[in-house]
Amino acid sequence: MIGGQHQIRLLAFLLYDVKYMAKLIDQYNRKINYLRISVTDRCNLRCVYCMPVEGVHLRESSEILTYEELLKIAYVATLKGISKIRITGGEPLIRKDIIRFVGMLSRLPGLTDLSMTTNGVLLSEFAQPLYDAGLKRVNISLDSLKEERYREITRGGDLKRVWEGIGAAGQAGMSPVKINVVVIKDFNDDELVDFARLSLERPYQIRFIEYMPVGASNGWEREKYVSSEEMLRIIETILPLAPVKKAEECGPAKLYRFREGKGEIGFITPLSQHFCQTCNRLRLTADGKLRTCLFSDEEIDLKSVLRGGGGEQELKDLFDLAIHHKPEKHNITDPVFKKCNRHMVTIGG
Repeated sequence: MIGGQHQIRLLAFLLYDVKYMAKLIDQYNRKINYLRISVTDRCNLRCVYCMPVEGVHLRESSEILTYEELLKIAYVATLKGISKIRITGGEPLIRKDIIRFVGMLSRLPGLTDLSMTTNGVLLSEFAQPLYDAGLKRVNISLDSLKEERYREITRGGDLKRVWEGIGAAGQAGMSPVKINVVVIKDFNDDELVDFARLSLERPYQIRFIEYMPVGASNGWEREKYVSSEEMLRIIETILPLAPVKKAEECGPAKLYRFREGKGEIGFITPLSQHFCQTCNRLRLTADGKLRTCLFSDEEIDLKSVLRGGGGEQELKDLFDLAIHHKPEKHNITDPVFKKCNRHMVTIGG
């Protein structure tokens, strides 16, 4: 009897393995295994590069996908080969019952990595419940270590609450805690060294992101751009950095470490050294549009299919369609390019 039970378990495992061997491979031979899911187009901050000063038109709640709809799409995505999901917004922690949704996602077969991007304002309250529900990693957007400047960038944010959230994430067991810094010339580039020093004292991954022209009105100008090479040069005025062999979950970041540092420093280079040739991601907006490139307006409407009675096969077909149309690369480094019409807050971070 024991042998029979063992055989049944082995057969179940083999069937499970075959079921999840599906892969999304685009026409440029890239394996697409990463889906970013935006759960809301609302945010409790008004960051200058993400949202216009007057705010954005917010969709009615009926236009936003329900958790059950999001879960259905995520399930089909895992059947097609998606193994990594990141929850984004807007600010995902302001959506009601986000803990319940994280728990549902974490139980999806085939999902090996579940993370979230947040501004950290509410994270001190949510970190432990999120971790217990299955969220193991978090990225926190933080563009200044100076209280007044942070308040200016976010149009009213409280830096103290963000630090409380960062501490709570580490205490809950989330690892690595990543801090994302969008570097803007003559605005916060004078804080590069201060941010880098954090990795000497704490086990954080500080990720410097080149300022890029994404969203309808983020105020991007070439004069405000700081390349990763320049960032690296400035940081190495205090101590030399050594390259780090990165793990898969580090994504496009090029990682370095101070010799005596507890953490790491990463550079994300969408302009100076774009990583389109290894792009492995899709994005799902809160209103149900599947996007294959952050910088393109091309979208595939999943919501109308879901609410029109479409099932698993119809969603699978739309994922295949998206992959077929995924562009080879973005065009934001061209002298003249067309910016996407959506605001960043409605795309998802």
